[in-house]
Amino acid sequence: MKNPVITSRVVVYGRVQNVSYREWAERTARAHGISGLVRNLSDGGVEMLLAGRTRSVSAMIEACRRGPPLARVERLFTKPAEAPTQAGFLRLPDA
Repeated sequence: MKNPVITSRVVVYGRVQNVSYREWAERTARAHGISGLVRNLSDGGVEMLLAGRTRSVSAMIEACRRGPPLARVERLFTKPAEAPTQAGFLRLPDA
C-alpha cells in the first residue's frame, strides 16, 4: 500500500490561541479529507488528532507549521496515535 491511512497527534505552541487556529485547522483538515479533532489546551497550545492517508496527514502537518495568517507557530510536536472513533473533523471545547 503506497499511501496507507495513519493517525498523528499534533500539538502546536506559539501564538496559536485567539487567532482562529482551530477554525483554520478544521477547514484545512476537511479540505485534505482528514478526520479527527482540534481543541485548545490549558497550557496555551492547540492539540489536533489527524487521521487520513499518509500524504494528506503529512501535508496537513506541514500546513500546521504555518497556520492561519495571525498565528505564529514556535514549536510543533507530533507522534503516532490511535484513530478517532468519530467520523469527520470536530472542533472541541477547550481542554
